Amino acid sequence: MKTTLRILLILSLPAFAQAQYLEAGILIGGANYLGDLSNNSSTVYLGETKLAYGAFARYNLTDFWTVRLGLNAGKIAGQDANIKNDAYLRDRNLSFRTNITELALTGEYNILGYQPYGLYSPFSPYVFAGVAFTKFTPKARYQGNWVALQPLGTEGQGMPGFGSSYKKSTLSIPFGMGVKYALTDKLNVGLELGARRTFSDYLDDVSGSYVSYPELLAGSGPLAAALGNRTGELKGGEPVIVSTGTQRGDNAVTDWYFILGVTVSYNFLENGLMGNRQHSRGKKGCYD
Repeated sequence: MKTTLRILLILSLPAFAQAQYLEAGILIGGANYLGDLSNNSSTVYLGETKLAYGAFARYNLTDFWTVRLGLNAGKIAGQDANIKNDAYLRDRNLSFRTNITELALTGEYNILGYQPYGLYSPFSPYVFAGVAFTKFTPKARYQGNWVALQPLGTEGQGMPGFGSSYKKSTLSIPFGMGVKYALTDKLNVGLELGARRTFSDYLDDVSGSYVSYPELLAGSGPLAAALGNRTGELKGGEPVIVSTGTQRGDNAVTDWYFILGVTVSYNFLENGLMGNRQHSRGKKGCYD
């Protein structure tokens, strides 16, 4: 039995190697977010969509399987002012924006099989999943300036009894779907939608509970106190004092973000690793 498996593996290696090639491309589109400042993790507001862009390299193992390394960047944002159906959340009056930088390693599966060489299989939808490292820096606009929120400790981080500051980076799980089409055997275009489930609840600087204004003022200073509870800005400008421990964020334990983009990529088919092949539209799978 083992001998038979070895023989089958050896016989399959040439076909497997012939299918392999490198591909490089770019992505441009939009990014959005789901978290505490998107109606308590219940609504994606399309009006908050911001620019996203990136570059990637694919190593196409077979017509069906691909490994992809991608570097994406963009911006996400949210604000309680978007909420129309909940006066309490609207009065919370919090907002943020953050730049996102993501390095992701994913595997892709081409559902129909994809082989641009000779335009043998020039179209396929695909699905993908993997792991990513994401960096973020939430900021809020206050008195005409964008203020970095994490150093302030708006939920008491850094004060005795409230724990340390959250990290401005997180692992995340990217997954999604797309379609790709070969314009030529060297040039591909595509459309891709991906979700990122992060392991942080602080993309928006909101997660747990309020710290009362006097306590936060004494422990972290006036800027932290002003940005920890902004309801007073809607109610005459005076701080609204709530008890420490009053819920500030929602019950979701993590934040999400999404990237929708158009992709353009180039196939390095004649790269020396694959050999020098003549273009032919003969039998599918015959690449020599």
